[in-house]
Amino acid sequence: MARDSKPAPEKAEEKKFSRRDFVVGSGTAIAGGALTVLGTAAPVAVAQDKITYPLSTKYLVYDSKHCAGCYGCMIACSMAHDGEVSFSLSRIQMHRAVLNEYPEDIIQHVCKQCPEPLCVKYCPTGACHISAENGNIRMINAEKCIGCQTCIRMCPQTPHRTIWNPKTKKSTKCDLCTDTPFFNKKGGVDGTQACVEACPKQVLKVVDRLPLETGGYEVDLAPPPPKGKMPFGGLGAKPKPKTEAGH
Repeated sequence: MARDSKPAPEKAEEKKFSRRDFVVGSGTAIAGGALTVLGTAAPVAVAQDKITYPLSTKYLVYDSKHCAGCYGCMIACSMAHDGEVSFSLSRIQMHRAVLNEYPEDIIQHVCKQCPEPLCVKYCPTGACHISAENGNIRMINAEKCIGCQTCIRMCPQTPHRTIWNPKTKKSTKCDLCTDTPFFNKKGGVDGTQACVEACPKQVLKVVDRLPLETGGYEVDLAPPPPKGKMPFGGLGAKPKPKTEAGH
């Protein structure tokens, strides 16, 4: 039989990247280190497969010991981003460990804006990216997200801080209120965060220094007592000196 002498086409037809394509090839890609990090801010150095990422300029810290457990931060977060009260859509999580004693009875979980963001590193489409124009915040571009949930699986926190939106079928995460269509204040690194604004105990705060990875996001935000006044009405203060009459 004669061989087909028809020349091969110079360029194969371009194929769009789909969720199915990713599922089929993701194992090989991750194992071989072939995934490329795509984002607004590119990695600043590459050496021996080690990527250095620009640090975020702001971080959300919390004081769980003085938290009232009112869930106001979670309500404010979902209202600002999604226009509804939804604990499952809140990018900040607070849960009450009712079997634990104080101070382990209330636990808060926030996105740490990781120095090495695995959500960014392994996202196959660049949806998870570092936004240089927004203070290097780790964000998710919904238009690029294909719903593969790789960012959720790769998040090192428990519970993971990249979350799944079952309505949009896409992942999302804390962006320090950079994109809040239902919040009437300017958010982002130079603005106001809905959770911080809503907290009645002021136990949430945005800082500009990277906290320690272990325990550094848990801080003491209790205000000092007013000058000249003792806390708790003076309870625990040193006793007054006795007079000669013993009074």
